[in-house]
Amino acid sequence: MSTFHTELLYSTAACALCTVGAVFDIRDRRIPNLLTLPGVLAGLLLHLFTAGWHGMGSSAAAGLIAFVLFLIFWLAGGMGAGDVKLMAAAACLTGLTHVVWLLIFTALAGGVMGIAMALWRGQLRETFLNVGAIAVHHRYEGLTPHPELHVGNARTLRLPYAVAIAAGAAVVLAMTVVQR
Repeated sequence: MSTFHTELLYSTAACALCTVGAVFDIRDRRIPNLLTLPGVLAGLLLHLFTAGWHGMGSSAAAGLIAFVLFLIFWLAGGMGAGDVKLMAAAACLTGLTHVVWLLIFTALAGGVMGIAMALWRGQLRETFLNVGAIAVHHRYEGLTPHPELHVGNARTLRLPYAVAIAAGAAVVLAMTVVQR
């Protein structure tokens, strides 16, 4: 299998997984472990079969990088554990070659979606003030969740972040196709 076809397989698998995760997140506000954990395993095995032990190690490294970065946001109360696991699974599937792009485009999509949601609900000013309050809180309290402004509080704006992860994976897939 050519390098292009292998990279296309990785990106397509990640995009498909994240799309299913986004549907669950929109519908149920949860991303099931029955999706994310097999996604991690599929990424590791896919890379093992296409690129050997080195490929599997690369996949594991990508998953670990994404997991640790998103774990920080979970610890701070900014996202759910399902988002962290979905991002790790997507990174295992895309591999180390594309993990940086996956992280960048996911963050950009999340930011754009967050601003759009705040605008749509007429809460843009309040959202920016809340971001400032969260930043001050974390400066003095570390990674502890803000007492009121956290993902568990149903009164705050909450973005189904799996949609942003799926958007990031879709851009990585598009980049893979365009690079050919």
